[in-house]
This record gives sequence, C-alpha cells and structure tokens, in this order.
Amino acid sequence: MEINLAKKRIQLTLFIDEQDAMAIENIRRAFNPVQYALIKSHVTLCREDELEQISIVKKRLAALQHHSITISFGPLIRFSEGKGVLMPAAGRNEIFRQLRTVILQGITGHIRNHEPHITLMHPRNSSCTDELFEQLQTIKLPDQVTFKKISLIEQEAGNNWNVLEEFELIHAQKKFS
Repeated sequence: MEINLAKKRIQLTLFIDEQDAMAIENIRRAFNPVQYALIKSHVTLCREDELEQISIVKKRLAALQHHSITISFGPLIRFSEGKGVLMPAAGRNEIFRQLRTVILQGITGHIRNHEPHITLMHPRNSSCTDELFEQLQTIKLPDQVTFKKISLIEQEAGNNWNVLEEFELIHAQKKFS
C-alpha cells in the first residue's frame, strides 16, 4: 500500500515538554534524524481517520474540562520486524482512554483501543540492530510523563508537522479510585 504524500494529514497529539523529552530527543536525533526533523517526541491521541468530523472535534476540545493526564511507560520494545523501537505505556491507561472517549464519542462508530506510546525509532526511516537496542536499554528515560495540552497538528506532502491549535488541559491531576 502506497502512502499519498500529497495529502494533508491531521492528528491530535500530546507533545512531551522539553525537560521530560531531553533523553528521548537525544536518541531520536542520533538514531532517527529524519523523524526527529519531522516532529517532536509525542504520544498520538487521535489519528486522522478518527478526525473526519474535525469541526465537532474542535468544538469539544474548546469546551473540554479535562485534567492533565500522566502516562507511565514501560521498558523499550522493538516492533516492525525489530526495525523500530518504542516506549510503550504501562498499565491500563484509563485516563487516556477516557480522554479519547470524550473527544470521539458519537463521531466514530467504534472508538478503538489505541495504546499510547512514544516512538524512538520509526521503521520507515531508521533501523535498530541488536547492539543498538542493548545500548538504548541502558539509557535513563522518564518513567512517567504528564501532558497539559492537546495539539491539533497537520502534515502536508510528507513535510514537517505543524501545530494548528492547542487546547489546554486543567493542570490538577484527577484522582480515580
């Protein structure tokens, strides 16, 4: 399947703040410079196929009264025949799922279970080796990241992703029992 690079793509993204992203960005800059140049480290909240009714999504985001969310991350894993490397979220990530539901409820017939993760090496433009993976596992990476805003981003014709709008989350962590 070919990717149509002439097409505009949009996503909702949770960017990692600079302090939490330092070690992640160092890895991306060294071992995945193409992806590093295209977009900062992030967790994708909603993909373009979920955002076809973007005007409704934007209204919901503007009225959103959701707390900032903290995602815990587990050990690095390889994917895509071992070429890619990502930091998978650990645990159930119920707050992430709730945020997706608030945004997408009634827009899509089925809200899929999207697992949050941070991609360190994208297999489209990098390739991990066994030796490199061992090296990456020794680097201290954040166990948790708190996200305080949602960014609506756009990519046109395979160029860099650009932020179109940002929506603040409430900065107190909501507690669930």
